[in-house]
Amino acid sequence: MKVALYARVSTSDRDQDPETQLMALRDFVRAQGLVVHREYVDRAPANDIAHRTAWRQLLDDAGRKRFGVVLVFKLDRAFRSVKHMHDTLAAWETVGVSFQSVRERFDTSTALGRLLLNLLASLAEFELELIRERVKAGMDRARRQGRHIGRPRVTDRRGFRQRYGAVLERIEKKDLSRRQAARELGIGYATLKRLLDAETGHQGGEK
Repeated sequence: MKVALYARVSTSDRDQDPETQLMALRDFVRAQGLVVHREYVDRAPANDIAHRTAWRQLLDDAGRKRFGVVLVFKLDRAFRSVKHMHDTLAAWETVGVSFQSVRERFDTSTALGRLLLNLLASLAEFELELIRERVKAGMDRARRQGRHIGRPRVTDRRGFRQRYGAVLERIEKKDLSRRQAARELGIGYATLKRLLDAETGHQGGEK
C-alpha cells in the first residue's frame, strides 16, 4: 500500500520544523510495513489554501489514485475545520483513498473510523446551523434597533461629509474634475456621480 505523508507548519512560528512531523510519520510507516509514495510539505497557515501548494498537489494526486492512504501527524495539520475535513474525506472515499492521523489514531479504512466520519459530518452540519441561527438573530435584532445591515455606507465614514463638502465646492468652481474628486475621496467614480446627482437632482456628465 502506497502512502502519502503530509506535514504542515505555520509561517507565523519560525521555531516549527516539518521534520518533527515527518520523523514520526516515517516511523509509523516503517512499523506498519507501508511504502511512501511521496512527502508533501507546506509552510503556510491552515486557512491559506492558496499558499498550501503541496496540499493542492496531494489532492490532485489523490484524485489520480497515485496512493491509497494519506497520513498526517495531527488532524489540524491537514484540515482547517470540521466541515473541510468531512468534505475532503468524503471526496477521497469515492476514489478509494483512506486517511489516518498518527496522534488521534483516526483511520477511515476501519468501521470505527467511518463511524467517526459520519459523526463529524453531523457535528459540522449542526455547527453551520447554529452559526446561521446566530447570524439571523443578530440581523433581526439590528433591524429592530434601526441599525444598518450590510457594508457601511460611504457617507457614514468618519469625516467623509466634511471632505465631500470641500470637494463639492472645488467641482462647482471647476477646479477639480469628478474623476479627480473620486480619487481624492477614495471612492469609485460611479459612487461619486450618484452623490452629485442626488445633490443637483439631475443626471449630468463629467465636468
